[in-house]
Amino acid sequence: MDERRVKTIFYRKGENMSDQIAYECDEVGYKYKTRGRTIGESDIIFHGGQTGDLFPAHMDAEAAKKSVYKQRIAHGTLTLSIAMGLKYDTDPAKGVRISYGYDRLRFLKPVFIGDTIFANVEVASSEMDPKRAGFRRVVETMDVKNQRDETVLAVQHILVRFPE
Repeated sequence: MDERRVKTIFYRKGENMSDQIAYECDEVGYKYKTRGRTIGESDIIFHGGQTGDLFPAHMDAEAAKKSVYKQRIAHGTLTLSIAMGLKYDTDPAKGVRISYGYDRLRFLKPVFIGDTIFANVEVASSEMDPKRAGFRRVVETMDVKNQRDETVLAVQHILVRFPE
């Protein structure tokens, strides 16, 4: 289970609440490691069917044996979506943040059936959103690794915190 704990930071009377950080998980430098998740053959089959990406390196074991990896590989978008899911829980005490997008997404190594992935996450920036009054924009760097501690994916995840 995820061991991160987030505390709510209460404002002092008279402080400008609009530019204060209300949650520890929005502070620059806040870090955590997600739980792990093993990628199965069914994950690849379902993802290929849902997206229409039926490329043989993902879907055809015999064709994949002839590839540079000698076995089937998970879709990069599957790895990304599972890694994003590993970050979230439903604790209402953490407030509401939504995904605004991704920058600098890189698929660095293949993920194979049976690999277990996890993410190291760190808040790289946290500032009031210049386009939305009262909203906070938080950028988290994610370093997704496999069970061999190899980085398989790197990305900057941009989140927007709703005002309280």
